[in-house]
Amino acid sequence: MMLLTFYLIAITAEAMTAALAAGRRDMDWVGVCVIACITALGGGSVRDVLLGHYPLVWVQHPEYLWMTAGAAIFTALTARMMLHLHKLFLALDALGLVTFTVLGCQIAMEMEMPITIVLLSGMLTGCAGGVLRDILCNDIPLLFRKEMYASVSMVTGGLYMLAIHYQLPELVSMLGPMGIGLALRFLALRFNWQMPQFVYRDDWK
Repeated sequence: MMLLTFYLIAITAEAMTAALAAGRRDMDWVGVCVIACITALGGGSVRDVLLGHYPLVWVQHPEYLWMTAGAAIFTALTARMMLHLHKLFLALDALGLVTFTVLGCQIAMEMEMPITIVLLSGMLTGCAGGVLRDILCNDIPLLFRKEMYASVSMVTGGLYMLAIHYQLPELVSMLGPMGIGLALRFLALRFNWQMPQFVYRDDWK
């Protein structure tokens, strides 16, 4: 129940931030709602398609579409107020990242997938929605930039799998890795921790 609550908070927050991104690209209301739904639910959809896990989450729970679209419309109507909630959205985005990661790992483990696929399932669930948003908004996806985002997801997923392997209590197995992932993301934002970059310039003629 707690994980579901975190999930609902996360998809709502992701939809709201996606609506703002769509607004920066002067999209109409349909575009805003589509971008919001894709961002909030796209990670799970990509995971389910790749793993053959059906029905897709928004097919099984169509109310999630209404929830994310409604959050997007609300954001469009109150966009000026949202400017003052930047830090809150960063916090909720971090919560969404670790929540989606654990959910993605759970689904792959239920399907008895190998460890590598479980980790990738968690990362895809946590990050793929944002990648789709950025591509549709003509931005370089955050996943491919220097911010610690996908790496936080991988750490969270790895710690979750370790907790399950050592048969820790369910609540500890879930909240422990999520708490560490949240702390790592917050520290990365606070101190501007970055992943190494590959910089290449073809200057010769």
